[in-house]
Amino acid sequence: MLARALGKDAAPGTPADEADAVGAEDLAAAVDPAQQRCGFVAIVGKPNVGKSTLLNALVGQKISITSRKAQTTRHRITGYRTVGANQFVFVDTPGFQTRHGNALNRALNKTVLGAVEDVDLILFVVEAGNFNLADAKVLDLLPSNIPVVLLANKFDLVHRRGDLAPWLRSMQERHPFAEFVPMSAKNTRDIQRLFSICEKYLPQQPWMHDPEELTDRSERFMASEMVREKLFRLTGDELPYTSTVIIDKFEQEGQLKRIAATIVVEREGHKGMVIGDKGEKLKRIGTEARQELEKLWNCKVFLELWVKVRSGWADDDARVRSFGYE
Repeated sequence: MLARALGKDAAPGTPADEADAVGAEDLAAAVDPAQQRCGFVAIVGKPNVGKSTLLNALVGQKISITSRKAQTTRHRITGYRTVGANQFVFVDTPGFQTRHGNALNRALNKTVLGAVEDVDLILFVVEAGNFNLADAKVLDLLPSNIPVVLLANKFDLVHRRGDLAPWLRSMQERHPFAEFVPMSAKNTRDIQRLFSICEKYLPQQPWMHDPEELTDRSERFMASEMVREKLFRLTGDELPYTSTVIIDKFEQEGQLKRIAATIVVEREGHKGMVIGDKGEKLKRIGTEARQELEKLWNCKVFLELWVKVRSGWADDDARVRSFGYE
């Protein structure tokens, strides 16, 4: 389980900065359990609206990978942040898939549906001023008994703010949103404001997690995700979204982590894209992933990568499950 490096790498200026500088035991002792609030907040939306960027900003450290490629997030990623007496359990979800009906997408959509069934608040993320069929299909999935905040992300890219008024009226006609929040996930003050908005929806109950903890995901999982992020970022649209990463070995030797991973592609031609001329692309993927992991864990990492072809894996239910997609 990944824990917060106290006082390090947190987003500057966020409300948790002061809390993060205090040891977890001191923080827990300073807050009367009777005053503690804790709850689940799901982050949902179509692919590529900034859900993972938002989660990372809310947690204060990178735990969910990002890229311009649709379907970057494939798992339910849970991140924790304790601010004053409030502990937020944020749940990032894959973007709901409507274009392909293969086994992989069925598994991803099942993850989205499961994530919104039992939370205290839903953040429905859209691009400010935009709403299309993909957004509508996600909105239709949301339960009627859980408050939903309409989060208009990338608000900083809207040039004519007055145009948002008719758009907002149309959104309010689509769903009885509890609140409307225009913001940018990259703006520190907007993140501060979002904490204060979300806290009133948290039930009054003891914290569920140590304030130092960042996520329930293992280091092994984070290693596979970081490799997959660099794979997508460095291959762009050349490589189909069905490529994935499997961790074959994860060993700890003192302050060194030894990791061996396999990049799985569906066609022989894709293998060449990943390896690149004289292996340069694969080397760069490994180098950037290693550097990211060393920064995350504050230790040395030895990372070895291989590329294998597994034709049709994304449409094989058994293989999809074996690769970690439920």
